[in-house]
Amino acid sequence: MTGGNDWERFFDGHAPVYMENLFTANTAAEIEFLMVELALAPGARVLDVGCGTGRHSVPLAALGMRVTGVDISAGMLERARAAAAEAGVDVEWVKSDVSKALPAGPFDAVICLCEGAFGLLGEADDPEDHDLAILRNIRGALAPGGRLVLTALNATRMIRQYDDDDVEAGRFDPRTLVEQSELDEHLPEGAAPVRVRERAFTPPELDLMLRVAGFDVEHIWGGTAGAWNRGDVKLDEMEIMAVARRRA
Repeated sequence: MTGGNDWERFFDGHAPVYMENLFTANTAAEIEFLMVELALAPGARVLDVGCGTGRHSVPLAALGMRVTGVDISAGMLERARAAAAEAGVDVEWVKSDVSKALPAGPFDAVICLCEGAFGLLGEADDPEDHDLAILRNIRGALAPGGRLVLTALNATRMIRQYDDDDVEAGRFDPRTLVEQSELDEHLPEGAAPVRVRERAFTPPELDLMLRVAGFDVEHIWGGTAGAWNRGDVKLDEMEIMAVARRRA
């Protein structure tokens, strides 16, 4: 997971229990999905942006991919290293804010899943600049023709769950599709709650941003973690998915 310092602090605290999230039970099916959509074969170089605990990086490495995982959270990366060691695989782990820099490629494929980076805003981050910078950095890391699978929060769900009182209270901004909240779970006792900002995307907006960043978009699907199905976007599902190819 990547984002501003508040997200870093949240995910450092969340790392020990991340794999208890129900959606992680579907990781094996997600790996099969990625192998097909990214046309992966042993030896392919794969970049996992916002790799978290390595739940995709490690099994991809076990299938023969050369994987680099990037995350801003030291706590998440510690868990990822332990998972790789237990599986007996080699993965390159890099601590970085991916809106600023990514490891040099070229990579054959990039994954950015479960709000690993995209849409997670720091206090001072501009919603447009932050996420467009991530897409441009991903494009720069990909080989020409390389493919990307990315998931992002679904704006139609977010819009439908808020009302004008939420807008007035600052919990949701319809101009930027950003929600703001405070998280205190898994933080050290007595620690101040983490104030976080999350941005959602409509399908046409995500499509346009990818095109502006230098991608040809192949699919926009529903993409809620634990329920990938190559289906149309449903209004109330949590996430949407883009499958795109770097334009030569």
